[in-house]
Amino acid sequence: MSPCSLLALLAVISLTLAASPGVKVKLTDKGIEYGKQIGMASLQQKLKTIKVPDLSGTEKVPPIGKVKYSLTGMTIVNLGLPKSALVLMPGTGVRLAITNAFINLHGNWRVRYFRFIQDHGSFDLTVNGLTITADIAIKSDETGRPTVSTVNCVANVGSASIKFHGGASWLYNLFKSYIDKALRSALQKQICPLVADVITDMNPHLKTFNVLAKVDQYAEIEYSMVTSPTISKSSIEFSLKGEFYNIGKHQEPPFSPTPFSLPPQDNNMLYIGVSSFTPNSAGFVYNNAGALSLHVTDDMIPPSSPIRLNTGTFGVFIPEIAKRFPGMMMKLLVKTVKEPTISLEPNNVTVQASGTVTAYAIQPNTTLSPLFVLNMEGSVSAQMNVTGVKLAGAITLNKIEMTLGTSYVGQFQVQPLDNIFLMVLKVVVIPKVNARLEKGFPLPTIGKMNLINTQLQVLKDYMLIGTDVQFTG
Repeated sequence: MSPCSLLALLAVISLTLAASPGVKVKLTDKGIEYGKQIGMASLQQKLKTIKVPDLSGTEKVPPIGKVKYSLTGMTIVNLGLPKSALVLMPGTGVRLAITNAFINLHGNWRVRYFRFIQDHGSFDLTVNGLTITADIAIKSDETGRPTVSTVNCVANVGSASIKFHGGASWLYNLFKSYIDKALRSALQKQICPLVADVITDMNPHLKTFNVLAKVDQYAEIEYSMVTSPTISKSSIEFSLKGEFYNIGKHQEPPFSPTPFSLPPQDNNMLYIGVSSFTPNSAGFVYNNAGALSLHVTDDMIPPSSPIRLNTGTFGVFIPEIAKRFPGMMMKLLVKTVKEPTISLEPNNVTVQASGTVTAYAIQPNTTLSPLFVLNMEGSVSAQMNVTGVKLAGAITLNKIEMTLGTSYVGQFQVQPLDNIFLMVLKVVVIPKVNARLEKGFPLPTIGKMNLINTQLQVLKDYMLIGTDVQFTG
């Protein structure tokens, strides 16, 4: 590779990594503590699988002389990790510190001395003062998911005490002088590899992170990490893409995320910041897919309404319609002409939409005859909520302005039709939109993760979700 090509590649990589996120996720001390509890349970079970090798040898033990010994069948009967901590190492990773751990073992002993005298029995061994320190790196893998690895580990066994069942008192001298050190060394050699295994075993679970989540038949949302995690003294922050795409077609919108920062809140385990870029990218995707359109027919209007979608109703205001298309039902096509714009202000979500309403007369042979096209500028307010592990919402109409775009039935005043179209929007279009918004879109999650004690705030340019988490299964 030429130097120029290498520099170009590095530039592309730097731009990719420097991309502003659409979504940020902050794991607080409270969340880290919850994760530690789950991890320590796994580590405790893993350490119980330590296989202590049989020990044997020949040593001179006063006052007996040369003694041939063996310790066999050593199994762990209890293991405790009473004191542990996860310490955040800013800019580098996380340090796992375990102190005052202990291991209780049971095994069998056998000795032979004076060439012909043999003795045997069982023993109970207690290992105290076990300390483990492991440094854990948190990075992004090639798919944009978090991954962890052990970069350093040190284990020390403080002391060991043994109780022999049967045998003479000189056995304790044998243990203290020769066996103790070898046994502690054998344990120490196994601990760090098992700790590394537990850390590595987290990665299959992290791979369940929904880096690309299907929303519906039109869209999916990408949550790949755009930079490595930011680790401070009190939290780990993940910067995610948070962008909607058409399924199978990843086209970037003509706008980019605006940088934003999460506030220093720490009452919950997890904070999710969803910037205005994310819902705006959804608007771009759905508009491109042609999904922001709706055909409205008379059977969608409540039977009790005096306003009907037929040429009789509209002919009252536009006589030419009644004259040229007497006694016919009508159809309306409501659609956007560009992606809607979502703005987030404190306690306020506003959507601005530009669209058209095209009116058709339905001929007896079902042919559609165009009547007119109205240009429409509308504003709605949205109420957002978290349901399950999805962000959902509902809209209400603020205002609408309509002007005549094209008429096939002569010129007419639009204002007298306002009540008709307000009714259509309120009883048909908005309920249809809300039925879709009620389903929501997936938030970033891992595995069987539930959100509990959830609160949502709308702030300047982003929404903040504070929540605790609970893993099941």
